[in-house]
Amino acid sequence: MTEGTDRPDGFEEHEGGEGTQERVEPAEREEKERRKKEHETSHEGKARGPAGPEGGDSDVGDVRGTGDRGLGAGSAGDSGGPDGFTAAGQPSRIPPPRSSVEDAGPPLPAPAPLVLEHRVLKSLLGAWALAACSGEETAAVEEHLGECGACADEALRLRGAVGLLHPPESLDLDPALRTRVLENCLDRRPPRIPVPEWAAPYDAETARLDALLQDIADAEWHAPVRLRWFEDDGPVSRRTTVAGVIAHLLSVDGLVGVALGLDDPLGGTAARVRAEAEATAARGTDLPAPEAATPTGRTEAYWRASHFPPTRAVRGPWREQSHHLVRTVAFAGGGSGQLAVSYGGFALPLRDSMLDRAFECWVHAGDIADAVDYPYEPPAPRHLHRMIDLAARMLPVSLAERRRAGRAAPTGRHLVAAGAPGRSLRLEIEGAGGGEWLIPLDSPAAVASADHEVAHVALDGVEFCRLAAGHVSPEEAAAGQVGDREAIRDVLFAAASLSRM
Repeated sequence: MTEGTDRPDGFEEHEGGEGTQERVEPAEREEKERRKKEHETSHEGKARGPAGPEGGDSDVGDVRGTGDRGLGAGSAGDSGGPDGFTAAGQPSRIPPPRSSVEDAGPPLPAPAPLVLEHRVLKSLLGAWALAACSGEETAAVEEHLGECGACADEALRLRGAVGLLHPPESLDLDPALRTRVLENCLDRRPPRIPVPEWAAPYDAETARLDALLQDIADAEWHAPVRLRWFEDDGPVSRRTTVAGVIAHLLSVDGLVGVALGLDDPLGGTAARVRAEAEATAARGTDLPAPEAATPTGRTEAYWRASHFPPTRAVRGPWREQSHHLVRTVAFAGGGSGQLAVSYGGFALPLRDSMLDRAFECWVHAGDIADAVDYPYEPPAPRHLHRMIDLAARMLPVSLAERRRAGRAAPTGRHLVAAGAPGRSLRLEIEGAGGGEWLIPLDSPAAVASADHEVAHVALDGVEFCRLAAGHVSPEEAAAGQVGDREAIRDVLFAAASLSRM
């Protein structure tokens, strides 16, 4: 039986003996209950600790009076149950851990917006224009610009000044960067075996095209490309892909490789072409050489021999062949420039053939760049000048062929002896790589003379190259013309007739 159990008859039972009873008067009983409550209140206050600054309980438990007895119930060694009470029913001296905001689920409170004075915001405009403000400062400044017209005008002026200090730059490398680096290196240490000057344009243009091919994606190798040229006084085109264009360059460059003793990229197809040419010659007919012996025929034969349409795998053989051509002409020396390279219906010296291949490489690189929407610049001015010079030197032969075919005005009374001066046209090429050339009109063997000049034509250098590549018709070529209209027309059409696939 517990201590102080109340009984209805006014007696209380106490421990100390069974049946021991004591009579308690009501007034005395009330006094005992008052003292008992005061004792419990005092004990609870000690367990809960002193009051905090707000009148609540302090988190620090009262451990006074423990002496050497150690920590008892409700001490730092007993944190109590989950409800904050010990096993003995007394309040815990150390409160239970409180849950954090992250664990409880509610979102963190949003940071208060930064409120700044007008003068402070105005002083931040320079840092804002340079993108040097913090996130809060940027938000405050931009909100202020929507309300203050003076600061908005100042911000626009500062942004414009920043644009002048940091002009936008293209991510593409400067096309002349490779040339400048090589020139700087060669000035310091010239190569043991230099590349002939007439082979340098081919070396540069193949390197530029290879850089373009390195940047395009796999799917872009199958982008449609339309090859265009001029034939029989009219435009001609052939549809292929980016990979097909590289296969075309590979097969035609092989003509130079064969002249230098290198392997023909057509392989067995080339042997079959030669057999057809020999059979045609044995029959003694007046038929021209097989079409497969020309650059166009070699390309068609290469495309037909492929079991599948060309893919990016053609880039490796083409680039390896271009390296072989440059190395071979470098080891052969400058004297190899007179070696003849056959194009089926005509032949060119090796030095001119390398320029021709550089010109076609640049033209078809432009076709590829247009197909994949990639910027592409013209060649270096000194290389462009050499290409224009080759086309100008070939104009008298092209003009004579057109005259024999009945597509140009006959010479009539203007016949001159070989080596004698005759009528001439002054071709003025403007822009980088330009110059002036006198074109003999009456015969390829005639000597051009300024005293016999009958016409003057002026074209931009790139426009003239586009005309010679068959990418623009003679009627559409932007040319300044003075003098004999018939002679000017014949020369412009002769320039377009230089083009081929």
